[in-house]
Amino acid sequence: TLKTDLPYGEGEANKFDLYLPKDNSRETYGLVVYLHAGGFTGGDKAEDQGMLSWLCSKGYVAAGINYTLRTETNNASVLTQSNEIKAAIPEVIAAAEEAGYHIGKMTIAGGSAGHALAMIYAYRDAGEAPVPVVLTFGGVGPSCFYKEDWDNYGLDRNTEESDLAAVGLFSALLGEMIPVEEIKDRSYIERMTPISAASWVTPDAPPTVVAYGAYDRVQPFKASLRLKAVLEENHVDHVYIVFPHSGHGLQNDNALSKQWMEAIEEYLDKYMPVNKY
Repeated sequence: TLKTDLPYGEGEANKFDLYLPKDNSRETYGLVVYLHAGGFTGGDKAEDQGMLSWLCSKGYVAAGINYTLRTETNNASVLTQSNEIKAAIPEVIAAAEEAGYHIGKMTIAGGSAGHALAMIYAYRDAGEAPVPVVLTFGGVGPSCFYKEDWDNYGLDRNTEESDLAAVGLFSALLGEMIPVEEIKDRSYIERMTPISAASWVTPDAPPTVVAYGAYDRVQPFKASLRLKAVLEENHVDHVYIVFPHSGHGLQNDNALSKQWMEAIEEYLDKYMPVNKY
């Protein structure tokens, strides 16, 4: 059963779709939330119907959540979007419960911008989730914002122009103005912490399956190496897959695409086994 455009807030975009498995006889269900891509400025939950339907067919309650997209006339940002997702999760779980599907655990996932938001929730907000967050997965989502990593936008150059470019990009993502002086003295790094998922990784972080393209010109590959490092340092159970011939679309490594999906299934089966609910 598919329930569409269920509200979770006052905003026009504050709606989610809920996918309910045919089998409604189990005492407890796992929830998988999958957040859409679109560079924080576009995209829609409907675009992930294939992924969400597949998750539901495996026996999970699945949900796609829309969030307020940044435009030239609003101040939506990664921070406000992450807070909308945080507000949506209890409403998603309540809607599933109302439909007769008791949620015991959850996974949060996504692609690109949605992957960034999923990681922020998994690492920053999971402690306040209504149910345990036992897994996160996704691909090509930015997890941190160090000027020197973002060479695809020219931010790595030690020039006035690159500093101003960093001000423009990072201020837009955060939703508040970062003075150029903070770029120069590197205090911007702490300012970006609320939307830097890698900064929130601890030994208690949920298991993680991620994929990144070595030639990504949207989300710089160097930034993903910092995520890999903190997952290793904190001994988080994880799979980190590099697509060596691919960019942001992970389009040129078919064998690895299969390996990635197999890893996602393996971790879902391990941490949210359908038959154990």
